[in-house]
Amino acid sequence: MRVDKKLNGGLSKLRSQYSSKAVCSTKILKRIAMAIATEETTRICNHCDRAIPSSNIDLHHAHCSRNLERCKVCGDMIPKKHAEEHFLNTHAPVACSLCSETMEREILAIHKGEICPQRIVTCDFCEFPLPAIDLAEHQEVCGNRTELCHLCNRYVRLRERYNHESRCTGIAENNEGSSRDVRAAEREQARPRRQASEYSRRRILFTIAITGIAVLLGSLFFQKKTDANQVH
Repeated sequence: MRVDKKLNGGLSKLRSQYSSKAVCSTKILKRIAMAIATEETTRICNHCDRAIPSSNIDLHHAHCSRNLERCKVCGDMIPKKHAEEHFLNTHAPVACSLCSETMEREILAIHKGEICPQRIVTCDFCEFPLPAIDLAEHQEVCGNRTELCHLCNRYVRLRERYNHESRCTGIAENNEGSSRDVRAAEREQARPRRQASEYSRRRILFTIAITGIAVLLGSLFFQKKTDANQVH
């Protein structure tokens, strides 16, 4: 009896093992069959590299090669009638609206934000907005302006203000020394102001001269046009 039970147990184990292996084999065969069926039912179009049902491949290829072309820059398939528009809107070089420099479209945002000499930046000392190309000259003058430190009663250049604030002891100097510092600071402050006013005066004179030339040329052109109308 015990031998029969052992034999029956062994047979049941073998049956379960064979049945599980049979199930796995069936699943594998189904997957292989599906893959073969997929390969048989689709073909790759040699013009657009897309998988197309085999029954429609000839019709698709005729339509695809006649109406589509591959973009030489990005590789996308584009309708032939829109190919030029696609290039102009996506890949053509563009001009910066601030400095008119021509560049690739991909770097335009970086150029405007970090490189363009005409981008608007602010002065570190007065926070006045101005083109980046003029910043160094402006800050050279603006940084030499002075402000009174209310802790030590000394006049400090704006370019030295942050370092001064970190070192300032808050001890007021004697009147004689303070007055000397005030007079020296006032002289230093007056110098960049004179430079700035002279620079502004030159720019005004240059603007007046350009305007005068433009008016003169315009009047000459208008006079010639009037004479020509009178002749006719």
